[in-house]
Amino acid sequence: MGLKEKIDVIVDNEVAGMKNFIVGACETDYHFKNINIGRDFTPDRVEDIRNVSPGDLCPKCGKPLGLARGVEVGHIFKLGTKYSDALGCVYLDKEGKEHSMVMGCYGIGVSRTIAAIIEQYNDEDGIKWPVIAAPYKVIVIPTKTNDDEIMSLAEKLYNAYQDAGYETLIDDRNERPGVKFKDADLLGIPLRVTVGRRAGEGIVELKFRMDGSTREADFNGALEAVKELK
Repeated sequence: MGLKEKIDVIVDNEVAGMKNFIVGACETDYHFKNINIGRDFTPDRVEDIRNVSPGDLCPKCGKPLGLARGVEVGHIFKLGTKYSDALGCVYLDKEGKEHSMVMGCYGIGVSRTIAAIIEQYNDEDGIKWPVIAAPYKVIVIPTKTNDDEIMSLAEKLYNAYQDAGYETLIDDRNERPGVKFKDADLLGIPLRVTVGRRAGEGIVELKFRMDGSTREADFNGALEAVKELK
């Protein structure tokens, strides 16, 4: 109010619905009150220019709004009549005239979904794949690749998991066990089966990536443990 020079006045949608509000009076610490659009000034444009903030009232129910982070994983596209024209996909209106159908498509972005899962399931060591999304369910780690007893049990377990229908990796690299463990955690494979010093007894160590719990198991127990994955 009271500006000497004409400027464009742009009003947010929320302000457009206000009554008897307060505006600046072009002088420090002074304000005009009981101002109304239409009577005291006319906006040049009314636009949606203000971001919602926590505590703002919902325009439908009047209750305070809250903000939360979300992840966009889906796509919706309006295709218009580009493809229906090419395909001759038409409908008849009530007068019996043909019109091309307006098409749309819906889809889930695979890469976006993967990124969203990783964002939700991780820790300082890497990914923690939920079993339903894990590219591999099990990783078998022999601690010594030059030990025939260890390698024999590791390969036997690997083949048994594969035969049972579980996607499985075997880390038979000539690396130290600690390196293999770090890589397994980084990749986020749900179940780590370590074949080591007790291979001669048929005992292995199981580690569940999601909660970090560990325990020992025999051959059959190791196979059954996959059913516990979440």
